[in-house]
Amino acid sequence: MALVFPPHQIANISVPSGPLIDSAIELAYEHLSLQAFNHVMRSFLFGVVIAAHVLTPHDKFDAQVHALSAILHDLGWDKIGTFISKDKRFEVDGAIAARNFISKSKYAKHWPHHRVQLVWDSIALHTIPSISNYKENEVRICGLGIGADFLGPDGSPPGSLSHDEYDAIVKHYPRTGFVQTVKDVFIGLCRTKPATTYDNVVGDIGEVYVKGYSRDGHR
Repeated sequence: MALVFPPHQIANISVPSGPLIDSAIELAYEHLSLQAFNHVMRSFLFGVVIAAHVLTPHDKFDAQVHALSAILHDLGWDKIGTFISKDKRFEVDGAIAARNFISKSKYAKHWPHHRVQLVWDSIALHTIPSISNYKENEVRICGLGIGADFLGPDGSPPGSLSHDEYDAIVKHYPRTGFVQTVKDVFIGLCRTKPATTYDNVVGDIGEVYVKGYSRDGHR
């Protein structure tokens, strides 16, 4: 399937764009399966909508930082293997890959350290809402947008994502095969680098589906 860029608006809410964001989308498309790519793009757009509803005009929010964080958050699922380490959680692999992408991009030459760190934190913490929900708005919104792809509108903060908004985004980036993709990725991580999975949600899948996998003595 050809690369699909996001629309300029979702439910009358402007979607950030530009050469840096476009190049991040191209990187995600190159390194992720179609199902995972659609997931990161839905997560990005859910975050855009949620931010529009829960933040006020006075709240600090860097839309470009959020865009890169959401779009690149699963580079640790790299289908090619370029960004996958032998000894780090997939979230950390993704955070490092995103940081390296920004440092090498001609479109981010003047990014200060704190913006890069926000991207790193957003990605590294996106599976830990008990921490990310209390971080900077960019980190919090990234986590909420990703969470919305698993929990839907009813599992998102009240008033932050309507069913119509959710459906419009899913229509643009379908969920077909996503649940099985997550399961397969997590099984693969439990088999290839189990030490990175014992203390997180990945291990929940390993205990059910991976023969011989056990967290006993590892937590």
